[in-house]
Amino acid sequence: MKLVVQRVTGASVSVGDEITGKINEGLMVLVGFGINDTTKEADYMAKKLIKLRIFEDENGKMNLSVKDIGGKVLLVPQFTLYASTKKNRPSFHKALNPKIATKLFDYFKDKCLESIDVESGVFGEFMKVNLENNGPVTIILEKEFDD
Repeated sequence: MKLVVQRVTGASVSVGDEITGKINEGLMVLVGFGINDTTKEADYMAKKLIKLRIFEDENGKMNLSVKDIGGKVLLVPQFTLYASTKKNRPSFHKALNPKIATKLFDYFKDKCLESIDVESGVFGEFMKVNLENNGPVTIILEKEFDD
């Protein structure tokens, strides 16, 4: 499972002319699932995301989580995080099957909702994402379990 986490002052995602998710200060997160990902990875990554301390405290140090600052999370499903670029045309054979990935995205969203307000894009749709990166701060989180 891969997350591209961006600290933002605002972000939105839309499908066609409809905004499906919009936040002010918080995290805009691209979410990708690999072929071996399960709820085990989603559980781990939800906890990691919510506890990630990338917001500045009163001393200017990255010491606060999105929950600490009262921010929100915008989750955007992004299967292209698993693109193989060995050849010039990307291959997505390492991405999880869309039917399973849709359910896992919903599961991940629900796990995050247990701790924080979450907005999201729509899995399998063409989306437009707008954001104002704060910093800029962009962190990549990856987790694969070897069972």
